[in-house]
Amino acid sequence: MEETKFNIDQLLPIGLTIVVLGIALAYGLQVMGDVQDDMTPASTEYNATSDALEGVAKIPAKLPMIVTVIVAAVIIGIIVRYLMFR
Repeated sequence: MEETKFNIDQLLPIGLTIVVLGIALAYGLQVMGDVQDDMTPASTEYNATSDALEGVAKIPAKLPMIVTVIVAAVIIGIIVRYLMFR
């Protein structure tokens, strides 16, 4: 059985991905809000952008939970590895 190695420096891409995701979502929400401001209220397009804004805004709200799960998985993995090879 081949042993798999894990280094802490491999977490950097995960961290950068989360940061880029947060920036992209924030910028995307701003652009979507600007697009909605250009629409006529009570039109189908205005309602569609409202629904899209509401849906996309839920993703950043879940980002802290996603990060918590990732950190917990890494910590559990480190603990399990330490206990297995102790």
